[in-house]
Amino acid sequence: MIVKKSIGQQKIKINSPWSWIPTLYISQGLPFIIVTSFSVIMYKRLGISNTEIALYTSWLYLPWVIKPLWSPVIDVLRTKRFWITFTQLFVGAGMAGVALTIPAPDFFQFTLAFFWIIAFSSSTFDISSDGFYMLALTEKQQSFFIGFRTAFYKAALIGSQGLLIILAGQLETHLTIQPVEFRVAANPEKFFENTIQVDTTEVKSLPGNIKLVANPTILEIGTKPISEQSVNFYKSFAKKFNMMNGFIPSELMPPDTTISDELAGNIGIVKFHLSKAPSAEKEYDVNLEFLEGTAGINIIEGNNFKFNSKNWNKPAFAVIQIDPTIQKNTGATFKLQSDKVPLAWLFTFSVLAILIFLFFFYHKFILPQPVTDKSVATFHQTTPAKEFIRAFTRFFERDKILIIIGFLLFFNFSEAQIIKMINPFLLDQKISGGLALTTTEVGLGYSTIGVIALLIGGVIGGYIISFVGLKKMLWWMLISINLPNFIYVYLAFMQPSDINLIYFSIGIEQFGYGFGFTAFIMYMIYISEGDYKTSHFALASAFMTLGLMIPGMFSGIIQQAIGYQYFFIWLIIAAVPSFILAKYIPLDSLFGKRHNINEQL
Repeated sequence: MIVKKSIGQQKIKINSPWSWIPTLYISQGLPFIIVTSFSVIMYKRLGISNTEIALYTSWLYLPWVIKPLWSPVIDVLRTKRFWITFTQLFVGAGMAGVALTIPAPDFFQFTLAFFWIIAFSSSTFDISSDGFYMLALTEKQQSFFIGFRTAFYKAALIGSQGLLIILAGQLETHLTIQPVEFRVAANPEKFFENTIQVDTTEVKSLPGNIKLVANPTILEIGTKPISEQSVNFYKSFAKKFNMMNGFIPSELMPPDTTISDELAGNIGIVKFHLSKAPSAEKEYDVNLEFLEGTAGINIIEGNNFKFNSKNWNKPAFAVIQIDPTIQKNTGATFKLQSDKVPLAWLFTFSVLAILIFLFFFYHKFILPQPVTDKSVATFHQTTPAKEFIRAFTRFFERDKILIIIGFLLFFNFSEAQIIKMINPFLLDQKISGGLALTTTEVGLGYSTIGVIALLIGGVIGGYIISFVGLKKMLWWMLISINLPNFIYVYLAFMQPSDINLIYFSIGIEQFGYGFGFTAFIMYMIYISEGDYKTSHFALASAFMTLGLMIPGMFSGIIQQAIGYQYFFIWLIIAAVPSFILAKYIPLDSLFGKRHNINEQL
């Protein structure tokens, strides 16, 4: 009798909401943030341009935009519990696919394909988990756990935007060396000059973590062609010097006895060294790669080097050549980084894949099996389709629906662009207009100051709305989201090195977003009132996601065209439509006040 009782008690404990709500909503938030935000940092560290990052990762929002289109399928086929485990298995497989294809030559295309698999699987997981939440809990339990559900979703943000970035950053630090970027500028007024210097007396150990140093950080090269013989001479000299100092393997080089009057594109030379001596057993293999800019500016010598304790303070030479057809001011950015950076991200996504698979096995055995979680037996029943169409049309029959949709699309117009470009801004070298933070520093800023500020802002925002109502707070909350853009204008122009100032700025921006975004969620709840709350909220959230996706797609193009300084000024202007639309949206002046909420519960 005692044994039977304890087994029964254990069963009740296993089926307790506390046993599955935390993991279910961490599982819901984690893939979304990894696909839409964490991927941005990974691609930035792997050398993808801002334009490509913003364009292609913004498309990954699409499955969350269009998920209402296939949500009836979740009701028609199988149970919500089945869809939770089935889609989570695909999310884990997608994470593993990203990890396995990071070392591939065409990693960008392969990893994007797996991110699409994760995105569609995760958005379907969202539909089924939200439906399961309503089926597995009583109305009273739903009300009690709604706050905890949100908190666990936010915990997923901490894991991906903070702790996982720190993990990747620490792996980079352990396995690699801090990279360096330099810019090559083609200048018609610049003349060719001998830039090779073998003197190393000025190379001294620098404080801080070991990193790569480039000299110069801006290399100007004239567009006037020079003799091919001169190009070959400096190319040969750089290669011999690199071999002599152990930067590249030695090989027999026959003397160049050719004499040619042919003209070739002009060249410039960049020197690299380490900031301090590494330990005796440490060696760093680094690769020089084209990052972005004009395609006619090429590396003709010095694509890779090996640094160690014997040659750390000696110059490693790279020769850059301008195509002779280039006759105007233009430029390109190059990056020297360790060849083991992909390995750090491979390990990180392997950890993610293991974590998702563990959630899959856990949910398969722990999730309860509510009797109400049943599928519609066949497709020939017309009720689900009719109800779906009715729910869809009722949403668009609302008063001032075009203004409402416009508000949903433009509320995050400015913030959607910041989301895509803030991490590249923090990570980019100062020569490229960024703040030159390490991956670990970015992760630490978001996992501590940023997340705490976001949560505090959200709690305070909801508390104030419950007292004065949404309508009185709407404009103030719009201001709180967009006002921190002025801080980023300051950071872009001043480029401070004080990490505490940068962390403080991140905290202010995240607090403002958390405080203001509460108003947006409350307005989506307001327009979802009626007989089809779930469907209408799904449609509202789809428009919200579309409002994040489209501006994010062209944010990289704008930033590349005008630079970080004017990009953040543009974001201040981009906030104007949301203020205009807020004036005309329908909104009950009493909505959101505490007595109103109590009535709804």
